[in-house]
Amino acid sequence: MFKGHFESAGASIEYGAAGCLFPVEELDATVLQDRDAQLALDDVDGSNAIVVAPTNLATSYFLTQHTLTAIRVDSLSTGVRTQIAAALDARPDRFELVQIGKWNRDSANHSLAEFTGA
Repeated sequence: MFKGHFESAGASIEYGAAGCLFPVEELDATVLQDRDAQLALDDVDGSNAIVVAPTNLATSYFLTQHTLTAIRVDSLSTGVRTQIAAALDARPDRFELVQIGKWNRDSANHSLAEFTGA
């Protein structure tokens, strides 16, 4: 089951317009991944997050497989913030984090027998 700011995000940027954020390993910014990203995103209200959204099946697959990443907006370079602002039609400095990838929560492991009428 997915959890995160996909429904409550203050803004979303389409994957194609978010090219300035990839590859995240090369960003000169505060980039949190995996558990650190999950904790950071948990501490931020959805309205203060920008979500990178898929535009087609291929980008959906890429983003689903991408390590959960949270990028602090205030740590991004001026050039990257300018590109994000153009894609959002909003000032990125009103947001705290950019979320890339899926955010999972633990769920019970169910047997297929539970779903049959037998």
